[in-house]
This record gives sequence, C-alpha cells and structure tokens, in this order.
Amino acid sequence: DNWAFLYAQRLALKQELPLHVCFCLVPGFLEATIRHYRFMLRGLQEVAQECAELNISFHLLLGYAKDVLPTFVAEHGVGGLVTDFSPLRLPRQWVEDVRERLPEDVPFAQVDAHNIVPCWVASAKQEYSARTIRGKIHAQLPEFLTEFPPVVRHPYLPSCPAEPIAWEACYSSLQVDHTVKEVEWATPGTAAGMAVLKSFIAERLKSFSTHRNDPNKAALSNLSPWLHFGQVSTQRAILEVQKHRCNYKDSVDAFVEEAVVRRELAENFCYYNENYDSVQGAYDWAQTTLKLHAKDKRPYLYSLQELEQGATHDPLWNAAQLQMVWEGKMHGFLRMYWAKKILEWTRSPEEALQFAIYLNDRYELDGRDPNGYVGCLWSICGIHDQGWAERPIFGKIRYMNYAGCKRKFDVDQFERRYAPTH
Repeated sequence: DNWAFLYAQRLALKQELPLHVCFCLVPGFLEATIRHYRFMLRGLQEVAQECAELNISFHLLLGYAKDVLPTFVAEHGVGGLVTDFSPLRLPRQWVEDVRERLPEDVPFAQVDAHNIVPCWVASAKQEYSARTIRGKIHAQLPEFLTEFPPVVRHPYLPSCPAEPIAWEACYSSLQVDHTVKEVEWATPGTAAGMAVLKSFIAERLKSFSTHRNDPNKAALSNLSPWLHFGQVSTQRAILEVQKHRCNYKDSVDAFVEEAVVRRELAENFCYYNENYDSVQGAYDWAQTTLKLHAKDKRPYLYSLQELEQGATHDPLWNAAQLQMVWEGKMHGFLRMYWAKKILEWTRSPEEALQFAIYLNDRYELDGRDPNGYVGCLWSICGIHDQGWAERPIFGKIRYMNYAGCKRKFDVDQFERRYAPTH
C-alpha cells in the first residue's frame, strides 16, 4: 500500500530491470528514542521479509542518505531513484542533499505516498483552516482514494543478492536515548497494525462519533503509531472504514474528517510554513496577543523536569503526561488541554512550545510528525482562536481549565488510571 513503491516497480518492469528498496538508517532523528527506533526497525524487518518473497532486494544502509545512497546508486548501476515524501524540514533537506549528489543522468522522482491527495495537489498554498481545505480535498478524493494495485513478484533479479542484514547490530549505530522504553500495547509491523484496524472497525467504530472525545471510552482507532511509521497506509484505513458507512455513517464521516482532512491540513501547514515548530509560524494576531501578555504573572511555573515527571499541582494534567510517558500515546482530547496548560505554567510562549514539542517528540510513538507540530503550535498559539475573550497569559487564545474537562468526562476515573503509583 505504497504509491512510491508501486511507481518504482512500474518503472523497473517497464525497463526490465531489478528493483532495489533502500532504507537509510540515520543515527539520530530529532528527539526520537529507542522506543521509536525499535518500533520502526521491527516494522522494517517485516518489510524486508515481504520483499524477499517478492524477489525484491531490500537494503538497510547505515548513515545519512547523502553519504550512502549516491554510492549505492553508482555501485549497483541504478537507472532511476524514487523516494517518498515528508513535509518536514529535515527529511526535505535529505532529499535535496541526495539530489545534489546524484549523477545527472539518474532521474529522481518524489511520490507523496504519505497523503491520499498529494500535498502539493491538495492546495498550492497554506490553508487557513479545515474549512478552507475540506472542499478541495473532498473534490479530489474520487481521483485519489482508489484501491491499490498489488506489488507483484519481480521477474528481474539483480546480479548480486542483497547483503544479509544484522538487525541487532543496527542498534549499535544509533546515538539515541535508551531510557525511554518500548510500550507493551503496540506491536510493530503491518500485520499488527492491520489487526488494530480490524479491531477498530469491529469494536470501536460504532462509538467513534459519540465517544471519541471521552478519554475513558474505547472509541479511538489507536492507529497513529502505524500510520506515522508507514506500516499501515492512511488510504488503506479509509478504504476499509468506508466499507461500513451504511451502518455507521456519522462515525465514518468523523473518522474521514480527522484522518484525511485534519491530517492533510497539518501536512499542508508544515509544507508551506517553514516555521511550523516556532511561535513565528503563528498568525500575526496570535503573536501580537501573546506578546501583549508575555509578562503576565503565571499562577505556577514548572521546569521541564517537573513537567516531564508529571509533578504539577493538576492531577488531570499529570495523568495525561504519565499516559504519554508510559504508553507512548495521549488521548486526543487531552492533547489540547495538556499543551495549553504548558503555556500557562511556563515563562513564555516560546518556552511553552519548546517544552511541548520536546515532550511530544520524546515520548509519543507518533512524535516528530506534522500532526504533532501543528497540534502543539495551534494549541499554544491559537491559530483559529480569534474571537475568544481577552484573559491573562492567553490574550485572545482559547483557554481550557480543569472544570471544563470535568463537564466533558469523568476526570476522576482517568486520574485513577494514571496515578503516579500506577
């Protein structure tokens, strides 16, 4: 279920050439820890096995693409290169670095296998809100939301087989924090991810429209780790969920809104706004209102360490933080409350955003993702919050408090689940 992979095989079949799949394993990536790398590498083992069954060579190259891929291209006589897409600054730089080092006669194509409607096709500019991008995406879904053709057993073999991969030895090349442990609830790989999708459809989809904002209810898909690492395609998830629209119309529509429209809005923002992880990425009105209140007295001030340990005065916030630390996920409704409280309890909007991104990227299995950056920025800098009453610290940014959460769901029940003595 990967359009870049499918396009590469189509080119190889047309030219009657072997097909190589390469993954460049970098020693570190933003705040990724061993939790993230093990999830990714264990998923890649499944990919390598599938490739072997399809007569496709899979190569794990240690190092940055610019340092290892041009050499691989030269040594294997590669006639063309196809890569996937990410809107984030660092992966885009990797692509540019490779392009500069490739021989001029080797064509280099990029396919957005990450989104259903390719990011640059969905819109040619930064969209203001879901309202402005929704119609553009839905208008193009009939063209792009189609069933995947299969990857076929490749008939053209390379002259020499791929080097065997010493998977455990790969870990010694990493320069990452080993103290953030793997989680028990999420098994890496496509097979496990598809099982989660199947269980969502069978058990939780019916409740998605009514209970997705209640952290105590089992209503979410829980697919974000597998979607983030490309182990399950968002397009596959939508194709499968839409088969049940006649039974659960409201839930299917709500899932499409979140997994397609909101997700691709985040991709659009990161692609067209180079300051997606900075207060400078917010609209002028939001920057202005935050500056006007930058010196307002904070009711509490917490260090990064206190926040990381879930050691604030707010038991709900602590529970949400500890859920993220222990499980590598935080319920979607609480992510906004969590980020807004960081704004309230730190010295400046810049520090708040820095802390929120650090914690999100360090612990969330789906960290270092457009959804994460946009969620943190929009919660703290209120991208769509114009019209809210002026108040200390927040200015015109939307405010959230403990009492408001208590009106939404059973806060005590959630706090008990993630008490520090858990």
